[in-house]
Amino acid sequence: MRNEPTTVSDPLETLGLDPAQTALYTAVLRLHRATLAELAEAMDGPADKVGRQLEDLVRLGVVDERSGEYLARHPAAALGRLIAERLDRLAEESRRIDSALGSIRGLIRDYDAGRHYQSGPFPVELVSGADVLYESVVGMAVQAPPLELLIAIPDERTMTDFVRKFADPWIDAQRRRLLSMRAVIPVTTLALPGVRDQLTRLLESGGRVRTLDRVPSWFMTAGPEAAGLPALWGGGLPDHAYNFYLVRAPIVVGVLRSLFEELWSRSVPLPWGRRGDGMVQVLRLAAQGMCDDSIARQLGVSVRTVRARFADAMAELGAQSRFHAGVEASRRGWLG
Repeated sequence: MRNEPTTVSDPLETLGLDPAQTALYTAVLRLHRATLAELAEAMDGPADKVGRQLEDLVRLGVVDERSGEYLARHPAAALGRLIAERLDRLAEESRRIDSALGSIRGLIRDYDAGRHYQSGPFPVELVSGADVLYESVVGMAVQAPPLELLIAIPDERTMTDFVRKFADPWIDAQRRRLLSMRAVIPVTTLALPGVRDQLTRLLESGGRVRTLDRVPSWFMTAGPEAAGLPALWGGGLPDHAYNFYLVRAPIVVGVLRSLFEELWSRSVPLPWGRRGDGMVQVLRLAAQGMCDDSIARQLGVSVRTVRARFADAMAELGAQSRFHAGVEASRRGWLG
C-alpha cells in the first residue's frame, strides 16, 4: 500500500503569516537589520514583491521599518502579541458559540412544544412518595441552577410535612443558589406548629411566600420545562398518597406558571421581617385601643412613622380603613 506524503502546515499560519511571509520574517531575524535590496537578494526574489511582503510584516507588528532599514522585533514580544490577539478572538468566538447554543436550546423547546401539540401526548411520569417529590426538586436544581420553583400548597397536611421533614434541604439549596422558590399557601397554615420558624428561615435564604384564603389545588413548576400536577385536581398531595404527575412539556408549564402568577397577584405577603413586624406592631397596639400618639410613645418612633406603618398595612391587606385592616390582619393570623 502506497503511503501518501504527509503535509505539515506552517504553525505561524495560525497567527496570520503565510509561508512566504514566514520565510521573509526568518530572513529578517537572521540579518537582524537589512535594507529592502539586501532582503530581496537574500530571498532571491523581485524587490517589489519582497517590499509588499515587508509591508505586511510591518503591519502585523513583527518587523519595524526605520530610515529605509528593516529590523526584526524579538520573536517572544512580536509573536506573543499576535498569540494574545488570536486568543482574544477565540474567546469572543467561544462566547458567540455559547450564545448560539443557548438559542438552540430555546429553539429545541419550541420544536418539542410544536411536536407535542401536533402529536397530542406529552411526556408524563407518574411519581409516588413525598421523599421522591422533594428529592426530585433538589435533583433538578443541581442539574440546572438556579432552578425557579413555583409551588401552590392548598392544605395543612402538606405544609406540616414540609416544615417537619423536607424544608431543610430546600432551604439549603436556596442558600447555595441552586434554587429560587416562591410559594402560595393558605393563611390558616401560619398557625401550625413550626411553620413560622421554617418560613422565616426560608425567607432569610431568599425564598418568597404569600398567603391566600384558599389555594385551589397543589401544583408546581420547576424551571421552564417541568411541572408537577396532582393525580386529581384539587386538594392536597397526602389525599392521594403523594402521587403526582411530572409533565415535561413547555406548553403545560406555561399554563401553570400563568395560573401561579394570577394566584400570586391576589395573595398577601407574610407579616414578618423588619417591615412586616412594624406593621404588625401598630395593628396589635391599635387593637388594644391605643391612639397614634400612644403607639408612637410605646414603640419609640414618631407619629408620622406610625401612620406610615398603618398605610403600609392597609396596602398589604387590601383594606380601605384601619378598622378593616385590623379585621383582615386578625383573620389572616397576623395578630396571633
